[in-house]
Amino acid sequence: MSTKELQEQIVKNMRQWQKIENSSVASTGNVIEATDNPIIRLVMEIIQRDSQFHYRVQEMIADSLESKTVVMSTDDLANVWDLIEKHIKLEEKTVELAKSSLEALKGKKMLIQEYLLNYLLEDENKHNKMLENLEKIKAGMYPYA
Repeated sequence: MSTKELQEQIVKNMRQWQKIENSSVASTGNVIEATDNPIIRLVMEIIQRDSQFHYRVQEMIADSLESKTVVMSTDDLANVWDLIEKHIKLEEKTVELAKSSLEALKGKKMLIQEYLLNYLLEDENKHNKMLENLEKIKAGMYPYA
């Protein structure tokens, strides 16, 4: 497969995925309209917002292959890296709080609270992983740093 064919396939996949994300937004909206339960509504709203953001990410991927070159220079990272490092510390604190809260709830049969705290912990861990991967990009740009 040529590079051009690969790019076309990825764009096609992103466009198809975007259609699914749009269906997910509509589907979660249907659930939200059908219930007054605050937990079910909250979960559906979280999924809905994630789907909306996934759509944006897929758009960037497709655009970067079709029309807009996406670059990140060493200056782009260098200009904000101190701020990113401060943010990493904030994320670490949120993980600590989630873990200590979950530990305190162990065996207390507070299932909804545990469910929501586990969601928060997973999301904070995802943020940490994204920042770690950004740091890997930085390291690749500065191989002797």
